[in-house]
Amino acid sequence: MNKGHVIEHIKFALEAKLAQAKQAADSAHQDATHEQSAAETQYDSLSIESGYLAHGQSERVNDIYKSIALFTHSFNQDTEIRAKEGSLVQLIDMNNVMHWFYLGPSEGGLKVTVQQQDILVITHASPIGQALFMKQLGDEVVLTVGECTQYFEVEAIL
Repeated sequence: MNKGHVIEHIKFALEAKLAQAKQAADSAHQDATHEQSAAETQYDSLSIESGYLAHGQSERVNDIYKSIALFTHSFNQDTEIRAKEGSLVQLIDMNNVMHWFYLGPSEGGLKVTVQQQDILVITHASPIGQALFMKQLGDEVVLTVGECTQYFEVEAIL
């Protein structure tokens, strides 16, 4: 797996998410300021609800800008022998199925596909991120969620 390609895909996914959020924020703002949104009675809350939605969408745009800035720093991390923020990690489970994870600063759950392989962005705050943090090649990673325990081995750290 080429880490540079993965980083480019993550950048593209973040930019697409930003574009979508901007479009949603613009649409919500237009709805909130449209003349038909004006309250007709004291019980008409459409304009207030539209305003809250527009504010929430604007906050989402700001959060994505912050994530992009955080990722820019993580993309520039050098490869190390231990898994940390900015690492691309390959795990193998007990059924010999390969899993790829990018340890990112935010946006946990973002998934990109590179060379027909899914790469899941995880953060240190997630259960898998906590289990994987500072592991090195050949280490066992034990993930327990509820009553389900999964075992992995670290195959590669890029």
